[in-house]
Amino acid sequence: MTETPALAAVKTYRYLRLALVGLVVLLFSSLAIEWLAVDRQCVQTTISAYWHTPVRGVFVGVLVTMGICLIALKGNTKAEDVLLNLAGVLAPGVAFIPTNDFSSCSSVPVVRQDFGPASANNMQALFVLGVTAVLVAVVIAVRESGSLARLQRWDRIGLALGLGATAGGAAWFYLSRDTFLEHGHNVAAVPMFLAVVAVVWFNARDVKEVIEEHPRLKAVRGRYVAAYRVIAVLMGITLALAVTGHLLGWEYALLVVEILLITLFGVFWIIQTRELWNQGLRDSAA
Repeated sequence: MTETPALAAVKTYRYLRLALVGLVVLLFSSLAIEWLAVDRQCVQTTISAYWHTPVRGVFVGVLVTMGICLIALKGNTKAEDVLLNLAGVLAPGVAFIPTNDFSSCSSVPVVRQDFGPASANNMQALFVLGVTAVLVAVVIAVRESGSLARLQRWDRIGLALGLGATAGGAAWFYLSRDTFLEHGHNVAAVPMFLAVVAVVWFNARDVKEVIEEHPRLKAVRGRYVAAYRVIAVLMGITLALAVTGHLLGWEYALLVVEILLITLFGVFWIIQTRELWNQGLRDSAA
């Protein structure tokens, strides 16, 4: 097959998608190795708590790389693109601000120390990148639309969320650094997970609408509707499990929920990658 710019773009898109799947494998492998290293005697109560174990390097690396990939990938719709970008913007923050809720379950002694200076350095660098990224996004959006006034609704929402996350996070950091370092991890992690869940729900809805508008696509795309719906429902049940576990005081509820959500998103990503393997983005008229 002759290499063309269009084919090269699709291949790049494929590799980015496969990279995300690889990151999930990398994270789960590191967690499993750590679990075996403690002779399967204990686990932390959340995946985030493994930041304080030998998993830290993989945990931080996976989230930062995943954030870049999610931002780089173009969503099938404006809404999906905004959600992917939001999750991508928040992911490094989840990595750079460690959770304060962790136990002594580690293959090496857990040393409680002040991680504030490291987090402060990392987050300020992230704010610089965030401001730069928002400015570049505004310039690109204006060049494509002609002016800020002509931006489409989802473009405005995306820019507002990017600016809000960066400016809001920076303001909180400089005005109340202690509370930022104490609660920033959870404040970034919750909407990141919700954005990922929303991406699956949007796909379940959008593929169904495409088939309704173009019935001839049912033979090709019909199976994806069912798959996305099942994953979306399972994600909804998983979120309900999180609430139930919290109310019942189940110590490991969040760990189970995080593992299930990441696994379900990984399955969704593999299926969507298969669906879009030869085109990159979904073409409703294809």
